[in-house]
Amino acid sequence: MSLLAFDWLLFAEKLILIAIIVFASLGIALYTTFAERKVAAVLQDRPGPNRAGPLGLFQPFADGLKLIMKEEIIPNSSNKILFILGPGLAMTAALMTCAVIPWSSRVEFFGRSIELQIADINIGILYIFGVVSLGVYGIMIGGWASNNKFSLMAALRGASQAISYELALGLSLIAVLMLSGSLSLKSIVEEQMQPGNYWNIVYQPLGFLIYFICTLAECNRTPFDLPEAENELNFGYHQEYSSMKLGFYLFSEYINMIMSSAVMACLFFGGYDIPFLDESSLSTNLAAGLGFLALFAKIIFFIFLFMWIRWTIPRFRYDQLMNLGWKNMIPLALFNMLLTGALILWKAGV
Repeated sequence: MSLLAFDWLLFAEKLILIAIIVFASLGIALYTTFAERKVAAVLQDRPGPNRAGPLGLFQPFADGLKLIMKEEIIPNSSNKILFILGPGLAMTAALMTCAVIPWSSRVEFFGRSIELQIADINIGILYIFGVVSLGVYGIMIGGWASNNKFSLMAALRGASQAISYELALGLSLIAVLMLSGSLSLKSIVEEQMQPGNYWNIVYQPLGFLIYFICTLAECNRTPFDLPEAENELNFGYHQEYSSMKLGFYLFSEYINMIMSSAVMACLFFGGYDIPFLDESSLSTNLAAGLGFLALFAKIIFFIFLFMWIRWTIPRFRYDQLMNLGWKNMIPLALFNMLLTGALILWKAGV
């Protein structure tokens, strides 16, 4: 492709979209920490953070400033390069997931049609799996480079847990892909928006349940938060970290939770589809704005569900966690996949 044929406007649009999504993700992750503390306070019948600003709304900025101002400590016995690389890799992998998520339909500005998706690749689901698997390296590198046996034990737990539940997670999605016939997230969303079609949660309730449980394990959320079991491992794989390197690990977990909620909404709940509303009857920009609000509302619901479970259910023992993954989730996912295939063949009259 020649330099003159390159679409510089499209390149600028994508850069602006990337900047908006990255900074919005960081801001939402910042206030998700505040929301988690408020949800915990409501469930435990106490006020929660209420000192910094009106109703405690400035508490996330106070926490962030505290992390930034804290002293950077790198243990003498650690591998310093990998010690710094670990949290950076975890944060980068968490943010890369947003590249294939369709945040809404297209908008029109100054005569140009702009897709609210960074990259609509036809292997979007495989891309997400590849990026998610990179996050495990951030955990393992951080735990090993700390040269602390408790950090290493927590990192090994985290890697084993992620590998175990990724299998059931992938198998649960095969049934959805069999129904939609595409690996593109945008195509899966548009398939659910077609007249006469329903959201995939109607066709795949068992697949959604398996996917949701495995997502809890992938995000290290209760009851699968064994890599950060404070009362067993002194703080988890980031025990030796301080200041913003610790902040990167903590923020990456919340960003993973946000992106997992977005993927869940796209795969099973129609993404930016608004139920009982014909988007084609609206203007392009209005439909895109309402679609984004619909997707955002679904993401908030799932985030609340993550928090509700955390402050309600105790964590598993590690042997229970592994037994659930290998002896229950994987067989159930295989059964769901075979049942879906049989129903597709029966419907086709084969």
